Amino acid sequence: VFCFSDPRTDSWPLVHSPLPVTLLFALYLFVVALGPFYMRKRKLLKLRGLLIAYNLTMMTLSSYMFYEFLVTSILDNYSYLCQPVDYSRSELGMRMARVCWWFFFSKVIELLDTVFFILRKKQEQVTFLHVYHHGTMLFNWWSGVKYVPGGQAFFIGMLNSFVHIFMYGYYALASLGPQMHRYLWWKRYLTIMQLCQFVAIAAHSSYNLFTECPFPDGFNTAVFLYILSLIALFLHFYYRTYTRGKQ
Repeated sequence: VFCFSDPRTDSWPLVHSPLPVTLLFALYLFVVALGPFYMRKRKLLKLRGLLIAYNLTMMTLSSYMFYEFLVTSILDNYSYLCQPVDYSRSELGMRMARVCWWFFFSKVIELLDTVFFILRKKQEQVTFLHVYHHGTMLFNWWSGVKYVPGGQAFFIGMLNSFVHIFMYGYYALASLGPQMHRYLWWKRYLTIMQLCQFVAIAAHSSYNLFTECPFPDGFNTAVFLYILSLIALFLHFYYRTYTRGKQ
């Protein structure tokens, strides 16, 4: 399973070859590296209307993906302990594969988060954690859609979509202006929600490394190690922002 691409998704946009996502990633790094120099002598852009529309769109897309992951997994009697990929062209198998593709494509769209920070001269937001998370998710979900669009992978997409409903809701409120800041007291709890998500994914992926499950161990191992790196980076962010910051 790990070695052969899924013929159902192979012809879908950006999936067949790693070249398009690699070029996208290279362009992304180019913008991250040179964008601040380009903006240095230029006036920052407020982008208020664009940001409101973008964040509400991403919130809607996240809601749709969460609904699709949840409903399809229920209708297809997915197991939270061991779920192999349904490689058939059944209605539910294709429905799960399609929402996995949409989740991958949402990671392409989310690269705009960084572009907007740079255009608004909020360079302090473009941290290593931010660039690492956005860049790696692009490749992680490209490989997911190419090789295992469904199965155990659904849990990651479902949880992440759920968290992103609140995250982009937070950003949408923040983009309305300073008068909304008093309603944004829950940023700390958003970070805690993200950390809980990572712990749940680590537990979910590591379980199958110790049990017999017809889902590639290579993917579960890669997910587990990657999630450990995110837990470490987000814990550091949490400490720096909420604990040391308060002191």
